[in-house]
Amino acid sequence: MASEEITVIDASNAILGRLASVVAKKLLNGEKIAIVNAEKAIISGKFDSIIERYKEWLKIRTHTNPKRGPFHYRRPDKLVKRIIRGMLPWKKPRGKQAYKRLKVYIGVPDEFKDKEPIKIPEADGSRLRGKYITIFELSQQIGWNPPKNIVVEEQ
Repeated sequence: MASEEITVIDASNAILGRLASVVAKKLLNGEKIAIVNAEKAIISGKFDSIIERYKEWLKIRTHTNPKRGPFHYRRPDKLVKRIIRGMLPWKKPRGKQAYKRLKVYIGVPDEFKDKEPIKIPEADGSRLRGKYITIFELSQQIGWNPPKNIVVEEQ
């Protein structure tokens, strides 16, 4: 995948819901988007209530055959991608095509090191006054064990 006309968005300190809605709209308009630093996106709210809500979500299974799903991801990049999918018309061809144009990465991959990522100003988390949790912390709390090579520096 060469970097032809790919918009690189930095999710560091971005409110996840607002970031996801802007990204979903851009995907529906035909843009190719790569989100970097997905583990540094934030969800606003109390730490314990967010963890509790996600743990309840993980318990959802089919009664007849729990192995069949639904499957809940715990990796930060997969969580962010799934949240953006929720804002797309997934069951329609237009939504599926838009979803295929999205790539989400933990950290910044080598192919995007030289490209300057853009920040979404309406999703900036620096204006939050309340509590929040990063996707990295959430992923660890719901059962993701990060590999040794992934280290997130504190802000």
